[in-house]
Amino acid sequence: MTAARTAENGVHPIFVERWSPRAYDESSIPESELKALFEAARWAPSAYNAQPWRFIYARRGTPAWQTFLDLLIPYNRGWAQHASALAFAVSAQKFVPPGKDEAIDTGFQSYDTGAAVAYLILQASLAGLAAHVVAGFDKQAVRQALAIPADFNVETAIVIGRRGEAGNLPPELQAREAPNARKPLESLIAENRFDFKDA
Repeated sequence: MTAARTAENGVHPIFVERWSPRAYDESSIPESELKALFEAARWAPSAYNAQPWRFIYARRGTPAWQTFLDLLIPYNRGWAQHASALAFAVSAQKFVPPGKDEAIDTGFQSYDTGAAVAYLILQASLAGLAAHVVAGFDKQAVRQALAIPADFNVETAIVIGRRGEAGNLPPELQAREAPNARKPLESLIAENRFDFKDA
C-alpha cells in the first residue's frame, strides 16, 4: 500500500486496502462464493426498503460468458476476459410505497443500487476477491441481450475475480495496476453550506 492510500481519519482498513484491479488470474469461482457477494448486496440500505437493484451475471466457463464479455467495449473486454464472473446491475424505476396499491416512479433507484454495488465490492474484498465496476459497455445491447424490461435502468457492469499478475496486462495498463489516491477529505465536505472551490 502506498502513502497515497493512508486514511486521514480512523476507518476500517478494508476501505483503504480495497482497490479495483484489471489483472485477473482466469480461475473459476464457485457459485456459492459468488452468491455470497450478492447476499451482501441484498442487505444494502434503500429508501422505503424498496430494494430496486437486480443483478444478472455469468461465470467463466458457462455458455453465457462470451455473450456477457461481448457487451463490454473492446478496451474493457481486453482485461475483463480473464476474470471469474461478470455481472450487470440494473434498477427498477418504479416501486409500490408502503400502504399503497399502485407503483410510482422512485427517483432514487440509481443511488440505492450504487449502495448495493458498494456492499458487493466490500464483501468481495473481505472474501479475498476483487471487483471492478466499469461503465464502458453498450447499454442498449445489454438491454436487448439480457432481456431487461424498459422500466429498469441499466446501471453498471461489475468484473469479479481473483487478482492476477500485472505483467499479464498490456504495457499501458501495467502502469495503472496499483491503488490510486483520493482527494483530501476537506475538499469533499463542508459544514453548514455548499462551499467547494473546485466544484
